[in-house]
Amino acid sequence: MFRVIISGRFRDLDESGRAAVLAASGLAFSEQGAFTHDGTLSAFTFRCQVPAKPDDSEQDATRRALAALDAYGQQYDVLRVAATDMRNIKIRRRPER
Repeated sequence: MFRVIISGRFRDLDESGRAAVLAASGLAFSEQGAFTHDGTLSAFTFRCQVPAKPDDSEQDATRRALAALDAYGQQYDVLRVAATDMRNIKIRRRPER
């Protein structure tokens, strides 16, 4: 599983686009993606969870996250992308006292 965060700016967001972004707003990662945004809906952060196949790379996950963002049908400029391979995350357990 990958978690991808895309930061960007919308271009020419119309009323139906604004409604779509507001409907998909949230903090959680999901396969459809969720937006957080500034008050004017010009700058955004898109959080997307991408299932990982055994040989997938961060680039593969980024491509699929951008496809999920494209599904909203809005024009945007990407400012920054960060992908985290959750398969590599180690959880350190605290020793019981």
